[in-house]
Amino acid sequence: MGKYRKLNRKRGWAWWLAVPIVKPVLLATTKQAWDGGEKIPATGGCILALNHVSHADPLTAAHIVWDHGRIPRYLAKAGLFKNKAFGFFLRAAGQIPVERSSAGARAFDAAVEAVNRGEIIVVYVEGSITKDPAGWPMVGKSGAARIALATGAPVIPVGQWGAQELLPAYSTKPNLKGRKTIRMKVGDPVDLSDLVGQDPTAAVVRQATDRIMQAIVRLVADVRGEEPPAELFDPRKAGVSAVGNPRKKRKDAKGPQDPDSREAS
Repeated sequence: MGKYRKLNRKRGWAWWLAVPIVKPVLLATTKQAWDGGEKIPATGGCILALNHVSHADPLTAAHIVWDHGRIPRYLAKAGLFKNKAFGFFLRAAGQIPVERSSAGARAFDAAVEAVNRGEIIVVYVEGSITKDPAGWPMVGKSGAARIALATGAPVIPVGQWGAQELLPAYSTKPNLKGRKTIRMKVGDPVDLSDLVGQDPTAAVVRQATDRIMQAIVRLVADVRGEEPPAELFDPRKAGVSAVGNPRKKRKDAKGPQDPDSREAS
């Protein structure tokens, strides 16, 4: 699990309020099987890139980041900010709203500014909980790669598994029977050195995204102790929505637009 670090900067009121409430709940409901947490940089801007299996992921990811001395900032779907009180809290905690169906330029700019200020941005590269029937990562979106190419900051990949046992995908009812083991493995920075500085064309961004996803998949395979599929699940090819609950019927018969080149998450 490695040695934990003390927080390296002041925390705002939102974190003073949240940590004493959330951390005891996580310790009561989960066990931490963390590997490589010391690879999370102690200082400096970076992008933490994870796979997405549950709506509980942001809490479990915040746990490992916090215990290694950093305050995480998330690219979070804008719908979470619609409630005025909760939106006020999220903004006070430094979280960044992302509009899935729009250009998302403001979110991208805010993420780049945060990284350049030396902050850690947490990005779920798939942009939504995986639609792969077996829970493996699906094809990634371009947000993490574009932030990395714009800033030159390191991308730290993380493979995680177990949060879906605490809160199954798209469920609102947690499974509180027994403590669930949250397995996270932090990898070495993804090598994008040959791409940083290049014109961020679609091909360059896709190459960076693919490298990030490959690193995450290898880590997920390690924590699961299984061989990953030869090809990442692609919602478009499978005919399911890339966002939201795939079991729910969409009102839009034409299907969702592909936000890959326009989103920051």
